[in-house]
Amino acid sequence: MHEPVKDSLVETLVDDRYFVRSLVARGGMSTVYLATDRRLDRDVALKVLYPHLAADRGFLRRFESEAKSAARLSHPHVVGVLDQGITDSLAYLVMEYVPGRTLRGLLDERGTLSPRLALALLDAVVEGLAAAHDAGLVHRDVKPENVLLADNGRIKIADFGLARAVSTNTNTGTLVGTVAYLAPELVTAGGADERSDVYSAGIMLYEMLTGRQPYTGDAPIQVAFAHVHSTVPAPSVLCPGLAEDLDELVRWCTAKDPEERPVNGRALLGELRHIRSSLNDAELDYRCASGPAGRKAPTGAPTESLAGATEVLAAAGAATSVIETSSLRPDAGQGDATEVIRRGGNDTTVFPAGGLGTGNHGDADNADGDYDDDDDRDDDHGDDGDLSPAARRRLAKRDERDRLRQSDREAHRPQVSLRSGKPRRRGILLAVLLTVLLAAVAYAGWFFGAGPGALVSIPDVSNVSAQEAGTQLGDAGLNYTTDEVFDEVVAAGLAVGTDPAATQEVRRFRPVTLLVSKGPQMFSVPNLAQRTIEAAESDLRDAELVLGAVTEEFSESVAAGNIISQQPLPDEQLRLGTPVDVTVSKGPAPVEVPLVTGLAEAAAVDAVEAAGLAAAVAPEQVNSVSVPKGAVVAQTPASGLLERGGTVTLTISLGPRMVEVPNYVGQRAEAAREDLESRGFTVEVENLLGGLLGLVRDQEPGAGTAPEGSTIVLKVV
Repeated sequence: MHEPVKDSLVETLVDDRYFVRSLVARGGMSTVYLATDRRLDRDVALKVLYPHLAADRGFLRRFESEAKSAARLSHPHVVGVLDQGITDSLAYLVMEYVPGRTLRGLLDERGTLSPRLALALLDAVVEGLAAAHDAGLVHRDVKPENVLLADNGRIKIADFGLARAVSTNTNTGTLVGTVAYLAPELVTAGGADERSDVYSAGIMLYEMLTGRQPYTGDAPIQVAFAHVHSTVPAPSVLCPGLAEDLDELVRWCTAKDPEERPVNGRALLGELRHIRSSLNDAELDYRCASGPAGRKAPTGAPTESLAGATEVLAAAGAATSVIETSSLRPDAGQGDATEVIRRGGNDTTVFPAGGLGTGNHGDADNADGDYDDDDDRDDDHGDDGDLSPAARRRLAKRDERDRLRQSDREAHRPQVSLRSGKPRRRGILLAVLLTVLLAAVAYAGWFFGAGPGALVSIPDVSNVSAQEAGTQLGDAGLNYTTDEVFDEVVAAGLAVGTDPAATQEVRRFRPVTLLVSKGPQMFSVPNLAQRTIEAAESDLRDAELVLGAVTEEFSESVAAGNIISQQPLPDEQLRLGTPVDVTVSKGPAPVEVPLVTGLAEAAAVDAVEAAGLAAAVAPEQVNSVSVPKGAVVAQTPASGLLERGGTVTLTISLGPRMVEVPNYVGQRAEAAREDLESRGFTVEVENLLGGLLGLVRDQEPGAGTAPEGSTIVLKVV
């Protein structure tokens, strides 16, 4: 048996701030660790690049730029980038730590999901994508392995911007993605935009509803070709009970032509929520019972799913770089942990852009049994007599939609009509038309080649002065506006970056925003005095701060459980997430119970109240041989500590009880003595003339009553 090799970074301190606690996962580009931020005392996910990448200065510049772009994307459904750093020995990225598991783990456990759950999960994913698309960012690798389901119910997209950073590091002619969710345009052209993310989201919805991916194959290239040449089948092919609106949603998202998909996540989000609200409970709660194991694959699709290590499909002689796509997982023993995407899952694949074109793959397509548009349409129509009414309605709706789309295309198609007339006039018209067309072509060539419509790459202007950044943008022929933003890393007055981000190619006429740092955003400390811990946590959360150390002490003026003091003080300005320490009251300090037994009632009450306690006199008094009447014979509690204001109960003495004393004169002294002692008296004997007779001659006091415990004197002769 081989002993496990301990990772060299575990139990070390990175950059004097991040204490590495354990290894989480390894990938193609980096290693992920669970670490603790010593400065803010919180758990984070630390992604450390492999040394050969950290040694590439060009890659590090792009890595740093992409980290800053991703850090500006703050959204509840996106895993946040908190920090990045480059030391002498390593380069790292610090991300939000999300304890929980992935959507892949949920699908492995359940097989299929009901439309209610699938649409709710997709809603959160698409909302995160919409926020990213609004900010000019594209994910490029949307899949269940990158959707984290946190223990607290939050849904977050992981690895945002990472595929983007990697793609800038791959050689020309390659692209990055996960083959099962790859948009067709990424295979044929290599270019990705917001609609590529929409396609991947549609594939993910198909898998959640049916329990399987639409395309499978023995090799990644087969699946890639299927995305290019086939139409994603409706989910109801595998699960006939699914609502027709869900088929339409999947087909819209996964249209082969990007122009026929939602333009971005924001457009998809609106339609998604409309469908959720329009379906009834039966349609929302229907669930495909068989799952992936109980259904046949679509006709012609290979039955084995693609489950291999990260694949590299590159043009001959082209070097490639592979992105790791491991998600995060907390330490074992913490319940449903975030799962680590291991080899054998849906790994990110690097393809040659343009190298998987549609030119010479007809035979391969047929061999794979993939669907094409014509075959799919013929299969759907078939013999109308064999279709159910619901199927006929579905086909009619689709045909009507296709007719409207074709009509729209025809309406926008320019037409030129040359009426019949004299040949000379027709020739002049043709010459004029040709001249206009040539001028238009020439103008378009200039406009898009060297004019305002020419493509230009946005320079990386991060960490330079605003003036220098403006000069670089102007030299590139770009028009820009300036916007000030808060930034935790970049100093005030320096450029944070641009929107769109650096290295993107845009037309010269497209406006670019130069983002200039205002420094870190500062937050005012709220006044926490007299607040409970729960209320203080809420106040700090609203102020973008966190609760720090909590200590306790006694207080005579602040009720137990309320805050006495805080550090830093109210109204001080702190950075995002700074902890605030508080001192909580334990209430008044306890006091010593005074001993008041034997004291007169009034004196005892005064002594108890002087100690800060309350005195209560018991309603029943008791006889006491030793304590005189009116004095305290007992107290409860008798001693110890008592909370200030606590009650001490006093019992008052009635004095000794009166007992009958018989006349013993003439009786034997010994018998008189025994009788008196049995009555509770103390007996003294005085012998007269030696007491030879042993008879009582006299007694003091005489016959009558006397206090219990008093002394009776017998005079004996």
